[in-house]
Amino acid sequence: MLLELKDGIIYGPINSRRLGKSLGINLMPGRFKLCSFDCVYCHFGRTDELSVDMREYVNDLPDSDEVVRAVEGALKSSLEFGYVTFSGNGEPTLHPDFPELVDEVVELRDTYRPDAKVALLSNSTALARTGVREAVRKIDAPVFKLDAGTERTFRAINRPARRVDFYDIVERLSSLDGIRVQSVLVDGAPSNISAGELESYFDLVSLIQPVEVHIYSIDRPVPDTGISLVPPERLEDIARAGREATGVPFVAFYK
Repeated sequence: MLLELKDGIIYGPINSRRLGKSLGINLMPGRFKLCSFDCVYCHFGRTDELSVDMREYVNDLPDSDEVVRAVEGALKSSLEFGYVTFSGNGEPTLHPDFPELVDEVVELRDTYRPDAKVALLSNSTALARTGVREAVRKIDAPVFKLDAGTERTFRAINRPARRVDFYDIVERLSSLDGIRVQSVLVDGAPSNISAGELESYFDLVSLIQPVEVHIYSIDRPVPDTGISLVPPERLEDIARAGREATGVPFVAFYK
C-alpha cells in the first residue's frame, strides 16, 4: 500500500537509515502531491501536479509564518531528534520562501537545539535560483538526488516536469561544495543498473565530487509495477565499484 501524504508541516521524528532520528518539515500541500518529478518509485504514488512553477499553487502552500511557528514549537518540545530535515510530500526548494525559511530554521535551531543538524532532501530542480543555492550552503547536510547517468534514463525514472534539464542539474550540482548525492537504484523497466548506465553515472559522480554517495533501492510499495528491488549484495557491489571508479565514498543502505 502506498504511503499517505503528510497532512501537516511537521512530521515525525522518523527513524531514517541515513540520518537517524529526523524531524521532517513539509513545505508542500497535504491535499495533493505537488512536485517537479513523478518518480517511478515514489512511495507517495503518482504526482498529481507536475511543475517547477509554484505561482499557480501559492495558496496551497503553507505560508512562512505557519512554518516558523510549527518548527519553533517542535524545537521547544520534548521530542528527541538529531536532525531537522526539509523533505515531505514534494520538492521543498520549490517553495517561494525557501531561502528565508532556511535562515529562520537555522536561527531557531541555534536557539533551541544547537546540537541538532539541519538537513535537506532535494531533487535539485530549483538550483537555478540563486537564493536556493545560497541557502543550501547554510544547511549542514544537503542531500541531492541523482538516479541516472544519462538523460534518457533520467527521464524514464524521474519523469520530470517540462523545463527540467538533466545536464543543467548536473552542472549545478558540480558547482556546490559539501553536498551528498542519494541514488535510488531499480531493476526491471526502467532500470539504472546496467553496466553502461553505471559507467555514465560514475562519470557524473566524478564530475560532481560530493562528499559521499548514498545508494539504496525500493523497500515499500511503488506506483510502477515494472520495477523491482536491487538486492543488498548487488548494492554493495555497486558501492564498491563506485568507490573504485570515482574516489568518492559510496554507502549502500538496505534493510
